[in-house]
Amino acid sequence: MTALSMFSNAPVKASSIIGTNVVNSLGDSLGSVKEVVLDPRTGRVAYVVVTFGGFMTMGEKLFAIPYSAFEYNVAENEYVLDVALERLKEAPGFDANNWPLMSDERWNRDVYGYYGRVPYWE
Repeated sequence: MTALSMFSNAPVKASSIIGTNVVNSLGDSLGSVKEVVLDPRTGRVAYVVVTFGGFMTMGEKLFAIPYSAFEYNVAENEYVLDVALERLKEAPGFDANNWPLMSDERWNRDVYGYYGRVPYWE
């Protein structure tokens, strides 16, 4: 066993995160990870894009959520998002064919503020 494999926060491939279930703190399914968005200048994860609802991608709404808002449950291989369902229903989202301009600082600050997180670039 290497020193790195002893840690539960060992690096993982973005492709292994995509499709992972997202649950609330009670274990109820909320959706799944659709994309992992990286900042190309820093290499840091800017957002995890989560899909909630929809059927066969019709009517599906996407949400950019700060990576810091999640806890990873190693035993269940799922991401836990401790945000009330009512709050998620009101969250800023977008459809798969109309992504926001992620380079817009105001949009970024609004998203991080909505989830009560310090922006990753600060």
